Amino acid sequence: MPLVARDDSVLVVVDAQPGFFAPGEEAVKVVDRIAWMAGLAALLDVPAVVVEEGPERNGHTDPRIVAQLPPDAPVIEKPTFGLAAHEAAVDAIRATARGTAVLVGFETDVCVAQSAIGLLQFGFRAVVLEDATYTNSAREHERGLARMSGTGVERNHCKGLTFEWLHTVDRALEDFPAAAALGTPPWRY
Repeated sequence: MPLVARDDSVLVVVDAQPGFFAPGEEAVKVVDRIAWMAGLAALLDVPAVVVEEGPERNGHTDPRIVAQLPPDAPVIEKPTFGLAAHEAAVDAIRATARGTAVLVGFETDVCVAQSAIGLLQFGFRAVVLEDATYTNSAREHERGLARMSGTGVERNHCKGLTFEWLHTVDRALEDFPAAAALGTPPWRY
């Protein structure tokens, strides 16, 4: 697979809502990683689309993430597990004119997996950041990642994608100091 180009990427935040994660150290780390990647997307002019499932039951996207998102990122309520089954969500992703959907969020084995697989069916390249997705069970998290991999969804991680988006040493030297202002890089904790 080719490297992930920032100019072709859209960050897709799936159900990063408090109703989908138990308060615990690993869930907090994942939210922090998603927030950092959202800030990096904003810094590098990578558009973002946010989807939420039942915000009246599960709350809205974690405020740490919302604070880092590009200012024009749409937030779409979806009545389905996978966002690809909801026309407004797919339309928002298509509106970015980007062909690579980089997915982060909750829960790896259900909403993230169904979203990524569905986007593949619509012709998008789908990349899941395995350290920025979460399910309450490590076993179910791995099952979700395996399911996605088996259908052609690519697995990556925050550090790998960061440096693919930066692409060159000069760009990294130019942009990484600003990215460091976002807080501790996701691979350092």
